[in-house]
Amino acid sequence: MRSDSVKQGPERAPHRSLLRAVGCSDRDLNQPFVGVVNSYNEIVPGHMHLDRIASAVKDGIRAAGGTPFEASTISVCDGIAMNHAGMRFSLASRELIADSVEILAQAHAFDALVLIASCDKIVPGMLMAAARLDLPAIIVSGGPMLAGELDGQSLDLNSAFLGVGAYARGQIDRAQLERIERACCPGCGSCAGMFTANTMNCLTEALGLALPGNGTTPAVTAARLELARATGARIMDLLAQGLTARRILTAAAFRNAITVDMALGGSTNSVLHLQAIANEAGINLDLNQIDALSRSTPQVCKISPSGVHHLQDLHRAGGIRALMAQLASEGRLATEQPTVAGPLAKVLEGAQVVDTQVIHPPSEAYAPTGGLAILFGNLAPEGAIVKAGAVAARMLSHCGPARVFESEEAATQAILGGQFASGDVLVIRNEGPRGGPGMREMLTPTSLLSGMGLDDQVALITDGRFSGATRGAAIGHVSPEAAARGPIAALRDGDTISIDIPNRRLNVGLEPGEIEARLASLPAWQHRVTSSFLRRYAEAVTSAGTGAVLRQP
Repeated sequence: MRSDSVKQGPERAPHRSLLRAVGCSDRDLNQPFVGVVNSYNEIVPGHMHLDRIASAVKDGIRAAGGTPFEASTISVCDGIAMNHAGMRFSLASRELIADSVEILAQAHAFDALVLIASCDKIVPGMLMAAARLDLPAIIVSGGPMLAGELDGQSLDLNSAFLGVGAYARGQIDRAQLERIERACCPGCGSCAGMFTANTMNCLTEALGLALPGNGTTPAVTAARLELARATGARIMDLLAQGLTARRILTAAAFRNAITVDMALGGSTNSVLHLQAIANEAGINLDLNQIDALSRSTPQVCKISPSGVHHLQDLHRAGGIRALMAQLASEGRLATEQPTVAGPLAKVLEGAQVVDTQVIHPPSEAYAPTGGLAILFGNLAPEGAIVKAGAVAARMLSHCGPARVFESEEAATQAILGGQFASGDVLVIRNEGPRGGPGMREMLTPTSLLSGMGLDDQVALITDGRFSGATRGAAIGHVSPEAAARGPIAALRDGDTISIDIPNRRLNVGLEPGEIEARLASLPAWQHRVTSSFLRRYAEAVTSAGTGAVLRQP
């Protein structure tokens, strides 16, 4: 066991002394050491209950003959960080989380890991660490929040953002906005739609690094605690088998996860995170491979913000296991894959869809292609991403004049002030991984337009990101970004932008020579923040087209 290096032999007497100081008995010292890395805190709704999840995990480990040690890492709530300087730190935190898990595991010689998270950057950060360390590892999340309810309508966090847009347009009054605010997030868990957090928790299940039910079992149920205890017990089986993370995180596992993602119509951010996890696993995963799976996978689910259903509905319909069983029956998944619950074929035995209104049969798919689309063209030579399944039909192909903004704040003020016209393409640049820095999620401008009822009339394009809660013709991750002198940096007001989502094209009506001349005339790029952490991040981060991972020294 790896942990023998800190507990065996006379020369480890000082180490054992310290371990006894934290309450270890002789029996504890003779058992495998399992790190339980928890992102619990008291400000993130998805994490406020993770102390209970960790307690159940540790019970499961102890019952199965292991010695658990709980430790902590950070988490950021993207909803609270949205639309101010704090959002610059969210994506950057993913790298810190991966690093902190690595540090904890290596410094204390853990034999195996149970990683507990819920929200947007924490789950991918922990998956990156699992791939990097290649130990027996399982992820268990805190589960999705239940949807809220108001006047017979289901609500989620996005309802509040949309409410701001409706209020700004005079469609609702302040009292109604407050009613929405108080009703949309009824308790703990990751926000109830197929936003980034829940997308990644579902895809962790599809990758094979979480037990069935991880993606959809509601946070407030007893079943979530049962899942946590089972996870603690199961990690001991993986340790005995020597089944490590990289044996599960194969190229086929990523293809399975992307297929599930496309069928679900998950968050655009999932592409960014899957690329980063694959990078840690030593697997090449480029946008062309992802787009190929998108073109061949029908979208059979529309969960909020794309549709009216929420995660609790998907769970009731059979969850990710049922969706994967349907995909496998069509030959779309590699069922020989190992998972933390056993061979995928065995895991899927007996699973079936029990509500075809939530998980449509293939013959009634919402679209013949996946919920996410990768676009290329002279405006995005290295790619851009849109949640195609959440775009109004009339905006799937659109041509309009550019209205260019140098920051999210400038675009938000213009939207609130009505300083745009129907048919415009609003361009928000200098918000990429380097230029932001931090590639901020921008739910405020998209939700303002949706709340105003204009998401089928106006498009948005950015080298930054859009929240998983976004709907409408919102195209993000435009690469290369403006700070890297990508073509988006050359745009001017009035340039004609052509969007063709069915044919995966994003172009501006400029000749190559004109683009080059405009780029050559730009001043040298400069940092726009004083934070030493963000400046270091900006110098090391790569393109969104490759997952916004950090350059290796």
